[in-house]
Amino acid sequence: MTIKRTFELLDHCQNKVPRDDIFGGKKDGEWVKYNTDSYVKESRRFALGLLKMGIKKGDIIATISTNRPEWNFIDMGIALTGAIHLPIYPTISEEDYAYILAHAEVKFVITSDVKLYKKVKPVADNLNNLDVYTISEVEGAKNWQEIALPEGDETPELVSALEKRKATVNEDDVVTMIYTSGTTGTPKGVMLTHKNLISNFVAQTAYHDLGMGHRAISFLPLCHIYERSLNYHFIYKGIGIYYVENLAGILPAITEIKPHIFNTVPRLLERIYDGIINKGKQLDGFKKSIFFWAVRLGHRFDYGKKFGPLFHLQRIIADKLVYSKWRAAMGGNIEVIVSGGAALQGRILSVFGIAKIKTLEGYGLTETSPVIAVSNPLKGQIRVGTVGPPLTGVEVKIAEDGEILCKGPCVMKGYYKEPELTAEVIDEDGWFHTGDVGCFVEDIYLKITDRKKEIFKLSGGKYIAPQMIENKLKESFFIEQAMVVGESQKFASAIISPNFDYLHDWCAKQNLHFKDNKALIELPEVQAEFQKEVKEVNKSLGQVEQINRFKLVCEAWTPNSGELSPTLKLKRQFVHAKYDHLINQIYGIKPEEENKSGKLSDNFNELKNKLKL
Repeated sequence: MTIKRTFELLDHCQNKVPRDDIFGGKKDGEWVKYNTDSYVKESRRFALGLLKMGIKKGDIIATISTNRPEWNFIDMGIALTGAIHLPIYPTISEEDYAYILAHAEVKFVITSDVKLYKKVKPVADNLNNLDVYTISEVEGAKNWQEIALPEGDETPELVSALEKRKATVNEDDVVTMIYTSGTTGTPKGVMLTHKNLISNFVAQTAYHDLGMGHRAISFLPLCHIYERSLNYHFIYKGIGIYYVENLAGILPAITEIKPHIFNTVPRLLERIYDGIINKGKQLDGFKKSIFFWAVRLGHRFDYGKKFGPLFHLQRIIADKLVYSKWRAAMGGNIEVIVSGGAALQGRILSVFGIAKIKTLEGYGLTETSPVIAVSNPLKGQIRVGTVGPPLTGVEVKIAEDGEILCKGPCVMKGYYKEPELTAEVIDEDGWFHTGDVGCFVEDIYLKITDRKKEIFKLSGGKYIAPQMIENKLKESFFIEQAMVVGESQKFASAIISPNFDYLHDWCAKQNLHFKDNKALIELPEVQAEFQKEVKEVNKSLGQVEQINRFKLVCEAWTPNSGELSPTLKLKRQFVHAKYDHLINQIYGIKPEEENKSGKLSDNFNELKNKLKL
C-alpha cells in the first residue's frame, strides 16, 4: 500500500508486515517485546487521550527521551491528531532546553526517566509551569499513561473526532520539528512534513532485501532524524527493532539479539575496528601473521574493483580463518551496517566489506529528512571513499564553487519562525544549499570533500580542507579527535585529543609513569610518539596540507564537555575558543598581537556565552 501520512504506517504494519516483536526494550534486565497489535492500540489510545485533553492540529508536543519502544506509541499518537512532534536531545544544556521549549511554544513535555525529569522540570517550571510527564514511573511526576485514554473508555464521539481529525491531515502538513544542534550559534527549528519523511524512508527501503524475520538494534538518539528515518524504514519493511538505551548496552544487545542490521556513526565503527586490530596484536606467531595478512588483504578490497582468481581464493581462506570470527563477535547474523553523520574511514569500509559485512555510507542533513545519497548494495553501487549515488527521487548538482545542492520531496518546509534564514538556504528554484563541498566520482557516486564554511586559506593563498586531514589523523590508534587550524597562517597545524585508553596501555608497556593526563601528554616519549604518528600521516598529504606543528590536550572531547555536537560533529568555534592559547603558542602570537589582528581575545567563558554553547 502507498502511504502518504506517517500514521498510515500503523495500517501498513497490521496488513502487510505483522510481527510478534515489532519492538523490544529492556525492563529490569529482561527483554520485553511488543507486537504489531499493541503498537496500533497504544498509539491510538494516546491519540484519543490527546484529543480529550484538547490538543489541536498544529500544536507542538516535546519529548526528551532515551530510545525505547514507548517512543513510537507517543510519536504515532501525536501524528494521528495532526499535532507536531518535537523530539529533543537528552544531552543538551538546560539553557538550550529553555530556548527550544520557549521558541517552539510547546504544550507539554514528556521525558523518559527520573534523571531527565529532574533536569527538565526546573526549566519547565520557569516557563509558566509547563507540564512535564514521564514514561517510567517517577515519584511525584505525572505519567504519560495519564494522557492515554484508558482501555474501555472509548466513546463514539471521541472515535468520530479522531477520524475527522485524521481526515484534515495531508502530506504537506508539518509532522515534526527538529532543532538542529548545530556547531555554532542558536539552534534552528527544522520543519519536516509527512511527505518529507515518507519519501525519504520509503526510498531507502529499496536498497536491501532484509525484512520479515530480520532484526535491528537501535542505539543512536531517536530525536535525530537519521535514526528516526531508519526507525520508520525498519517498521515499514517489517524488521523488528530492539532499543538500547545507553552505549554500554550495545555489545550485550548484539550478543543477545544477534541483529542483521543496525545504524551507527563512524566513531563506533572506528572503535570496533580498533578493537579487532588490538586483539590481533595480542596473538602470537603464525596466528598473528595470518590475522594481519587478512587485514592487509582487506585494505586492497573495493566493491568496484575486479579481482583475479588468486585474490578470491585468498579471500575464501581469510574468511574461514579470520573474517568469520569477526562476524561471530558481532552476533553472527550481521549483514548490513548503515553509517552516517560524518565521514567514514575508507579502510573500515574495505575491511568490513571483504568480511561480508556490507557497510553503507550515507550522507544528508536534518533539512533533507535526511538522506541525500547512500550506497546501494542491491545494485552493486558501493565505492569506498564515496557516499554512494543520490537517493531515488533526489536531484543533486554541484555548484560552480563546489557546493552540493539538492532538490526533491525530502527538502524541508523551512526553519520555524525564520523565513529569512530559510531563504538563505533554499533558492528561488527550490535547490537546497547544503554547505558541503563535493564532487561526483564516475558520474554516479557523490564524494564529500569538506564543509564549505570549514575550508580555510593559508597566508600563501592555498586552501585547506580540514575534515579530510582530521580523518587521516584519526586513523592513528593514538588519536581520538583532532582539529586542523591555520587560517591566514603560513602552515597548517592541529590540536589533538589523544585516545587515552590506548595511550595509557601503551605507557604501561613502555614502563612510563605519570600523575594525570596533563603530566602524561608532556612526557617526551609521548610527544615523540605523536610526532611519529603525525609524520606518518603527512606522507599521504600534499605539501601545503601537511601538519607542521601540533599540540596535545589533556581532555577527551565529548558532547557533554562541549567540543562535539550530540551527533559527534566537531564544534570548531568552541574548540578554537577553548584552546586559543595553544593555537597562539603554535603560531607565536602574543596577546597584544592577537588583539591587534582582531582574533578571538575574550576569555573562554565569555565566548561560550556568545556562542550559546
